[in-house]
Amino acid sequence: MKTRVCLIGLLAIFASFAPPSYKMAKIKYNGGGDWYGDRTALPNLIKFCNKNLNTNFDDEEAVVEAGSSDIFNYPFVFLTGHGNIVFSDQEAGNLRKYLMGGGFLHIDDNYGLDKFIRPQMKKVFPELDFVELPPNHPIYNQKYKFAGLPKIHEHDGKRPQGFGIIYQGRVVCYYTYECDLGNGWEDLGTYPEDTEEVRQKALKMGANIIQYALTQ
Repeated sequence: MKTRVCLIGLLAIFASFAPPSYKMAKIKYNGGGDWYGDRTALPNLIKFCNKNLNTNFDDEEAVVEAGSSDIFNYPFVFLTGHGNIVFSDQEAGNLRKYLMGGGFLHIDDNYGLDKFIRPQMKKVFPELDFVELPPNHPIYNQKYKFAGLPKIHEHDGKRPQGFGIIYQGRVVCYYTYECDLGNGWEDLGTYPEDTEEVRQKALKMGANIIQYALTQ
């Protein structure tokens, strides 16, 4: 309860954009998957949000492990990759406390993560399932308006889907699938097929996620 109160208090401050500086963090996980992917994504999203949402994120991302007490220092954490991911019981329990206490997790399937991340999130919330968020959900209607999750990269010809884990009426985890949103945040030219228009679309959707996470 003490952790929950402290984190909710911090998020109230974050939502007012009052502190001198705070950070986004990328989750480092075990299992062999490339947790370190999308190397330029968060710094670019940070820059975009600071400019367009008047947030005050530190320019550099942090790296945090799911089982670390340091995770409670971040209002928003990001997880991505292509391959295997494993949460220990301790890590799953710690991540659960973080999310129940007011934290927010964005998972972005970099392609190939889906079959690994779903059972791991079941360790975190065994009683809950991912549910697809409808196009009129507030996450798609923040500063920027979207008719659902935009498509950034093509993989298997499937439509992009945004799933949420909803705890006590609050989306605590947002999972972007068949979209590759984080790739769209990377430096222009990282993926030659990505135009600046596509990149801006990805950054605007990312900004919506941040705005939603800080204010819901």
